[in-house]
Amino acid sequence: GNVARVSEPAASRLLVRAEGSVGRITLDRPEAINAVDHGMIRGIADALDRWEHHPDIRLVLLDGAGDRGFCAGGDVRTLREQILAGDAEAAMGFFRDEYALNARIAAYPKQIVVFADGVTMGGGIGLAGHASVRVVTERSRLAMPETRIGFTPDVGGSWLLAHAPGRIGEYLALTGGTMDAADAIYAGFADHLVPADRLDDVRHALVTRADPDTPTEITMLFDETPEPSRLASARGWIDDAFAAETVADVIVRLRARPEADARATADELETQAPTALTVTLAAVRSARGVPGLRAALAQEYALVEWFGRTQPDLVEGIRAQLVDKDRSPRWQPATLAEVPAGTAAQALSFAPTVPLWS
Repeated sequence: GNVARVSEPAASRLLVRAEGSVGRITLDRPEAINAVDHGMIRGIADALDRWEHHPDIRLVLLDGAGDRGFCAGGDVRTLREQILAGDAEAAMGFFRDEYALNARIAAYPKQIVVFADGVTMGGGIGLAGHASVRVVTERSRLAMPETRIGFTPDVGGSWLLAHAPGRIGEYLALTGGTMDAADAIYAGFADHLVPADRLDDVRHALVTRADPDTPTEITMLFDETPEPSRLASARGWIDDAFAAETVADVIVRLRARPEADARATADELETQAPTALTVTLAAVRSARGVPGLRAALAQEYALVEWFGRTQPDLVEGIRAQLVDKDRSPRWQPATLAEVPAGTAAQALSFAPTVPLWS
Protein backbone atom coordinates (compact mmCIF):
# COMPACT_ATOMS: atom_id res chain seq x y z
CA GLY A 1 0.00 0.00 0.00
CA ASN A 2 0.85 3.65 -0.31
CA VAL A 3 2.74 4.68 2.83
CA ALA A 4 1.81 8.33 2.44
CA ARG A 5 -1.97 8.01 2.26
CA VAL A 6 -3.71 10.10 4.91
CA SER A 7 -7.20 9.70 6.29
CA GLU A 8 -9.57 12.70 6.19
CA PRO A 9 -10.25 15.12 7.83
CA ALA A 10 -6.78 15.33 9.35
CA ALA A 11 -5.24 15.48 5.88
CA SER A 12 -5.85 19.19 5.52
CA ARG A 13 -3.84 19.95 8.67
CA LEU A 14 -1.12 17.28 8.44
CA LEU A 15 1.41 16.44 5.76
CA VAL A 16 2.27 12.75 6.05
CA ARG A 17 4.73 11.22 3.60
CA ALA A 18 7.76 8.99 3.23
CA GLU A 19 11.09 10.64 2.38
CA GLY A 20 13.47 7.79 1.70
CA SER A 21 13.33 5.62 4.80
CA VAL A 22 12.11 8.52 6.96
CA GLY A 23 8.40 8.80 7.75
CA ARG A 24 7.77 12.54 7.97
CA ILE A 25 4.79 14.13 9.71
CA THR A 26 4.44 17.90 9.41
CA LEU A 27 1.83 19.77 11.45
CA ASP A 28 0.31 21.97 8.75
CA ARG A 29 -1.78 24.63 10.42
CA PRO A 30 0.66 27.55 10.41
CA GLU A 31 -2.05 30.20 10.82
CA ALA A 32 -2.64 28.76 14.35
CA ILE A 33 1.06 28.01 14.99
CA ASN A 34 0.11 24.37 14.29
CA ALA A 35 -2.17 23.99 17.32
CA VAL A 36 -3.41 20.40 17.33
CA ASP A 37 -7.08 19.47 17.14
CA HIS A 38 -8.62 16.02 17.53
CA GLY A 39 -8.30 15.17 13.83
CA MET A 40 -4.58 15.97 13.86
CA ILE A 41 -4.01 13.81 16.96
CA ARG A 42 -5.79 10.91 15.21
CA GLY A 43 -3.85 11.50 12.00
CA ILE A 44 -0.48 11.35 13.77
CA ALA A 45 -1.55 8.17 15.57
CA ASP A 46 -2.69 6.63 12.26
CA ALA A 47 0.68 7.37 10.66
CA LEU A 48 2.55 5.84 13.59
CA ASP A 49 0.28 2.76 13.33
CA ARG A 50 1.09 2.32 9.65
CA TRP A 51 4.82 2.84 10.03
CA GLU A 52 5.45 0.83 13.19
CA HIS A 53 6.06 -2.43 11.30
CA HIS A 54 6.62 -0.99 7.82
CA PRO A 55 9.90 -2.43 6.49
CA ASP A 56 10.77 0.70 4.45
CA ILE A 57 10.39 3.22 7.30
CA ARG A 58 13.42 3.33 9.60
CA LEU A 59 12.66 6.43 11.68
CA VAL A 60 10.05 9.18 12.04
CA LEU A 61 10.55 12.95 11.77
CA LEU A 62 7.96 15.28 13.28
CA ASP A 63 8.04 19.01 12.46
CA GLY A 64 5.78 22.01 11.92
CA ALA A 65 4.90 24.19 8.93
CA GLY A 66 5.71 27.91 8.88
CA ASP A 67 8.43 29.68 10.81
CA ARG A 68 6.53 30.76 13.94
CA GLY A 69 6.63 27.50 15.78
CA PHE A 70 6.36 23.74 15.93
CA CYS A 71 3.09 23.70 17.90
CA ALA A 72 1.44 26.33 20.10
CA GLY A 73 -0.62 23.72 21.98
CA GLY A 74 -3.96 21.97 21.91
CA ASP A 75 -7.23 23.39 20.68
CA VAL A 76 -8.51 24.67 24.02
CA ARG A 77 -11.09 27.03 22.51
CA THR A 78 -13.02 23.94 21.37
CA LEU A 79 -12.57 22.44 24.84
CA ARG A 80 -14.22 25.50 26.37
CA GLU A 81 -17.13 25.33 23.91
CA GLN A 82 -17.66 21.63 24.68
CA ILE A 83 -17.68 22.19 28.44
CA LEU A 84 -20.07 25.14 28.11
CA ALA A 85 -22.35 23.05 25.89
CA GLY A 86 -22.43 20.32 28.54
CA ASP A 87 -20.50 17.91 26.30
CA ALA A 88 -17.64 16.99 28.64
CA GLU A 89 -17.53 13.54 26.97
CA ALA A 90 -16.29 14.99 23.67
CA ALA A 91 -13.65 17.01 25.49
CA MET A 92 -12.48 13.98 27.46
CA GLY A 93 -12.29 11.92 24.27
CA PHE A 94 -9.80 14.43 22.88
CA PHE A 95 -7.63 14.21 25.99
CA ARG A 96 -7.74 10.40 26.02
CA ASP A 97 -6.52 10.23 22.42
CA GLU A 98 -3.95 12.98 22.97
CA TYR A 99 -2.45 11.36 26.07
CA ALA A 100 -2.42 7.93 24.42
CA LEU A 101 -0.41 9.52 21.59
CA ASN A 102 2.00 11.15 24.07
CA ALA A 103 2.67 7.74 25.64
CA ARG A 104 2.93 6.13 22.21
CA ILE A 105 5.62 8.59 21.12
CA ALA A 106 7.66 7.78 24.24
CA ALA A 107 7.39 4.02 23.71
CA TYR A 108 7.54 3.87 19.90
CA PRO A 109 9.90 1.12 18.67
CA LYS A 110 11.42 3.30 15.94
CA GLN A 111 13.28 6.49 16.78
CA ILE A 112 11.22 9.68 16.56
CA VAL A 113 13.10 12.92 15.84
CA VAL A 114 11.28 16.19 16.56
CA PHE A 115 12.21 19.69 15.41
CA ALA A 116 10.79 21.87 18.22
CA ASP A 117 11.62 25.08 16.34
CA GLY A 118 9.95 28.30 17.49
CA VAL A 119 6.89 28.20 19.76
CA THR A 120 6.44 24.76 21.38
CA MET A 121 3.98 24.90 24.24
CA GLY A 122 1.37 22.81 26.03
CA GLY A 123 0.19 20.14 23.61
CA GLY A 124 3.30 20.82 21.52
CA ILE A 125 5.44 19.68 24.47
CA GLY A 126 3.32 16.52 24.56
CA LEU A 127 4.43 15.74 21.01
CA ALA A 128 8.04 16.94 21.25
CA GLY A 129 9.03 16.29 24.85
CA HIS A 130 8.71 12.50 24.80
CA ALA A 131 10.48 11.83 21.48
CA SER A 132 13.83 10.02 21.13
CA VAL A 133 15.75 12.98 19.67
CA ARG A 134 14.45 16.43 20.60
CA VAL A 135 15.96 19.29 18.59
CA VAL A 136 15.56 22.96 19.51
CA THR A 137 16.82 26.09 17.73
CA GLU A 138 17.75 29.67 18.61
CA ARG A 139 14.09 30.53 17.90
CA SER A 140 12.62 27.91 20.25
CA ARG A 141 10.31 29.02 23.03
CA LEU A 142 9.08 26.15 25.20
CA ALA A 143 6.54 26.36 28.02
CA MET A 144 3.78 24.65 29.93
CA PRO A 145 1.61 27.74 30.53
CA GLU A 146 -1.51 25.95 31.80
CA THR A 147 -1.82 27.77 35.13
CA ARG A 148 -2.50 30.93 33.10
CA ILE A 149 -5.79 29.41 31.92
CA GLY A 150 -6.74 28.01 35.33
CA PHE A 151 -5.46 24.54 34.47
CA THR A 152 -2.43 22.35 35.21
CA PRO A 153 0.47 21.03 33.08
CA ASP A 154 -0.64 17.92 31.20
CA VAL A 155 0.38 15.89 28.08
CA GLY A 156 3.06 14.29 30.24
CA GLY A 157 4.38 17.73 31.16
CA SER A 158 4.10 16.94 34.86
CA TRP A 159 6.48 13.99 34.29
CA LEU A 160 9.07 16.15 32.50
CA LEU A 161 8.74 18.91 35.11
CA ALA A 162 9.05 16.42 37.96
CA HIS A 163 12.42 15.29 36.61
CA ALA A 164 13.92 18.73 35.93
CA PRO A 165 16.90 19.65 38.17
CA GLY A 166 16.23 20.90 41.69
CA ARG A 167 12.97 22.84 41.96
CA ILE A 168 13.02 24.01 38.34
CA GLY A 169 9.93 21.86 37.73
CA GLU A 170 7.87 23.62 40.38
CA TYR A 171 9.07 27.00 39.12
CA LEU A 172 8.18 26.32 35.47
CA ALA A 173 4.88 24.65 36.36
CA LEU A 174 3.61 27.42 38.61
CA THR A 175 4.81 30.40 36.55
CA GLY A 176 4.20 28.89 33.11
CA GLY A 177 7.59 30.40 32.34
CA THR A 178 9.17 30.24 28.89
CA MET A 179 12.40 28.36 28.17
CA ASP A 180 14.84 29.16 25.39
CA ALA A 181 16.97 26.39 23.85
CA ALA A 182 19.58 26.44 26.62
CA ASP A 183 16.90 26.32 29.33
CA ALA A 184 15.02 23.51 27.56
CA ILE A 185 18.13 21.35 27.32
CA TYR A 186 19.07 22.10 30.93
CA ALA A 187 15.57 21.30 32.20
CA GLY A 188 15.39 18.01 30.27
CA PHE A 189 12.81 19.09 27.68
CA ALA A 190 15.23 18.90 24.72
CA ASP A 191 18.50 17.26 23.68
CA HIS A 192 20.24 19.26 20.94
CA LEU A 193 20.51 22.87 19.78
CA VAL A 194 20.70 23.15 15.98
CA PRO A 195 20.58 26.53 14.20
CA ALA A 196 17.22 26.94 12.46
CA ASP A 197 18.91 27.38 9.09
CA ARG A 198 20.56 23.95 9.46
CA LEU A 199 17.37 21.97 10.12
CA ASP A 200 17.01 21.15 6.42
CA ASP A 201 20.56 19.82 6.46
CA VAL A 202 19.71 17.56 9.41
CA ARG A 203 16.57 16.35 7.62
CA HIS A 204 18.55 15.71 4.42
CA ALA A 205 21.17 13.75 6.36
CA LEU A 206 18.50 11.67 8.13
CA VAL A 207 16.96 10.83 4.73
CA THR A 208 20.18 10.13 2.79
CA ARG A 209 22.59 8.64 5.30
CA ALA A 210 23.19 4.91 5.00
CA ASP A 211 22.96 4.43 8.77
CA PRO A 212 19.65 6.10 9.72
CA ASP A 213 19.46 4.04 12.92
CA THR A 214 21.68 6.64 14.58
CA PRO A 215 19.70 9.89 14.33
CA THR A 216 21.41 11.18 17.49
CA GLU A 217 24.83 10.90 15.86
CA ILE A 218 23.54 12.55 12.69
CA THR A 219 22.00 15.41 14.68
CA MET A 220 25.26 15.87 16.58
CA LEU A 221 27.01 16.71 13.29
CA PHE A 222 25.00 19.94 13.24
CA ASP A 223 24.43 20.77 16.89
CA GLU A 224 25.97 23.67 18.79
CA THR A 225 26.73 24.19 22.45
CA PRO A 226 24.04 26.43 23.94
CA GLU A 227 24.79 29.54 25.97
CA PRO A 228 24.64 29.00 29.75
CA SER A 229 21.05 28.46 30.88
CA ARG A 230 19.32 31.33 32.66
CA LEU A 231 17.50 28.70 34.74
CA ALA A 232 20.80 27.16 35.84
CA SER A 233 22.07 30.52 37.09
CA ALA A 234 18.81 31.13 39.00
CA ARG A 235 18.92 27.78 40.82
CA GLY A 236 19.83 29.45 44.13
CA TRP A 237 16.61 31.40 44.61
CA ILE A 238 14.43 28.96 42.66
CA ASP A 239 15.46 25.96 44.76
CA ASP A 240 15.09 27.91 47.99
CA ALA A 241 11.64 29.38 47.30
CA PHE A 242 10.03 26.52 45.39
CA ALA A 243 10.91 23.95 48.05
CA ALA A 244 8.33 25.58 50.35
CA GLU A 245 5.39 23.46 51.36
CA THR A 246 2.57 25.65 50.02
CA VAL A 247 2.20 28.20 47.23
CA ALA A 248 1.67 30.94 49.82
CA ASP A 249 4.96 29.94 51.47
CA VAL A 250 6.70 29.95 48.07
CA ILE A 251 5.55 33.56 47.59
CA VAL A 252 6.74 34.54 51.09
CA ARG A 253 10.18 33.08 50.36
CA LEU A 254 10.35 34.82 46.96
CA ARG A 255 9.54 38.16 48.59
CA ALA A 256 12.34 37.62 51.12
CA ARG A 257 14.98 37.08 48.42
CA PRO A 258 17.34 39.86 47.33
CA GLU A 259 17.03 38.96 43.62
CA ALA A 260 14.72 41.20 41.59
CA ASP A 261 13.68 38.17 39.48
CA ALA A 262 12.51 36.37 42.62
CA ARG A 263 10.31 39.28 43.68
CA ALA A 264 8.95 39.65 40.13
CA THR A 265 8.07 35.95 40.19
CA ALA A 266 6.10 36.50 43.42
CA ASP A 267 4.13 39.28 41.68
CA GLU A 268 3.46 36.98 38.74
CA LEU A 269 2.21 34.11 40.91
CA GLU A 270 -0.28 36.42 42.60
CA THR A 271 -2.05 36.92 39.25
CA GLN A 272 -2.37 33.20 38.43
CA ALA A 273 -5.35 31.01 39.29
CA PRO A 274 -5.10 30.13 43.01
CA THR A 275 -6.74 26.72 42.61
CA ALA A 276 -4.58 25.82 39.63
CA LEU A 277 -1.41 26.86 41.48
CA THR A 278 -2.37 24.84 44.56
CA VAL A 279 -3.15 21.69 42.59
CA THR A 280 -0.17 22.08 40.25
CA LEU A 281 2.38 22.28 43.07
CA ALA A 282 1.00 19.03 44.49
CA ALA A 283 0.77 17.40 41.04
CA VAL A 284 4.42 17.98 40.09
CA ARG A 285 5.55 16.61 43.45
CA SER A 286 3.20 13.64 43.12
CA ALA A 287 4.55 12.94 39.61
CA ARG A 288 8.04 12.49 41.12
CA GLY A 289 6.72 9.40 42.88
CA VAL A 290 4.84 7.67 40.06
CA PRO A 291 6.46 4.77 38.19
CA GLY A 292 6.51 6.27 34.69
CA LEU A 293 5.02 8.49 32.02
CA ARG A 294 1.82 6.44 31.66
CA ALA A 295 1.11 6.81 35.39
CA ALA A 296 1.80 10.54 35.20
CA LEU A 297 -0.60 10.84 32.24
CA ALA A 298 -3.27 8.94 34.19
CA GLN A 299 -2.84 11.38 37.09
CA GLU A 300 -3.11 14.32 34.68
CA TYR A 301 -6.20 12.83 33.08
CA ALA A 302 -7.97 12.65 36.45
CA LEU A 303 -7.01 16.30 37.01
CA VAL A 304 -8.41 17.32 33.61
CA GLU A 305 -11.74 15.76 34.54
CA TRP A 306 -11.64 17.42 37.96
CA PHE A 307 -10.93 20.87 36.48
CA GLY A 308 -13.33 20.42 33.57
CA ARG A 309 -16.24 18.98 35.54
CA THR A 310 -15.97 20.73 38.91
CA GLN A 311 -14.06 24.02 38.52
CA PRO A 312 -15.15 27.31 36.91
CA ASP A 313 -11.57 28.53 36.44
CA LEU A 314 -10.70 26.50 33.32
CA VAL A 315 -13.51 27.93 31.19
CA GLU A 316 -12.88 31.41 32.62
CA GLY A 317 -9.13 31.22 32.01
CA ILE A 318 -9.58 30.19 28.38
CA ARG A 319 -12.09 33.02 27.95
CA ALA A 320 -9.77 35.66 29.40
CA GLN A 321 -6.56 34.55 27.67
CA LEU A 322 -7.75 33.19 24.32
CA VAL A 323 -11.35 34.14 23.53
CA ASP A 324 -12.05 37.68 24.76
CA LYS A 325 -8.29 38.24 25.33
CA ASP A 326 -8.99 40.81 28.04
CA ARG A 327 -6.30 39.13 30.19
CA SER A 328 -8.40 39.79 33.30
CA PRO A 329 -9.74 36.43 34.48
CA ARG A 330 -12.00 36.36 37.51
CA TRP A 331 -10.72 33.35 39.42
CA GLN A 332 -12.99 31.50 41.88
CA PRO A 333 -11.74 31.53 44.57
CA ALA A 334 -9.83 34.74 43.91
CA THR A 335 -7.03 34.31 46.48
CA LEU A 336 -4.81 31.50 47.74
CA ALA A 337 -6.13 32.06 51.27
CA GLU A 338 -9.63 31.16 50.07
CA VAL A 339 -8.66 27.84 48.45
CA PRO A 340 -10.22 25.20 50.73
CA ALA A 341 -7.81 23.01 52.69
CA GLY A 342 -7.55 19.60 51.06
CA THR A 343 -8.23 20.89 47.54
CA ALA A 344 -5.07 19.37 46.07
CA ALA A 345 -5.69 16.01 47.73
CA GLN A 346 -9.29 16.03 46.46
CA ALA A 347 -8.15 16.81 42.92
CA LEU A 348 -5.41 14.17 42.88
CA SER A 349 -7.80 11.49 44.17
CA PHE A 350 -10.55 12.35 41.66
CA ALA A 351 -11.83 9.26 39.83
CA PRO A 352 -12.44 9.93 36.11
CA THR A 353 -15.67 8.60 34.59
CA VAL A 354 -13.64 6.57 32.08
CA PRO A 355 -10.10 5.64 33.11
CA LEU A 356 -7.35 6.71 30.69
CA TRP A 357 -5.85 3.24 30.44
CA SER A 358 -8.96 1.07 30.44
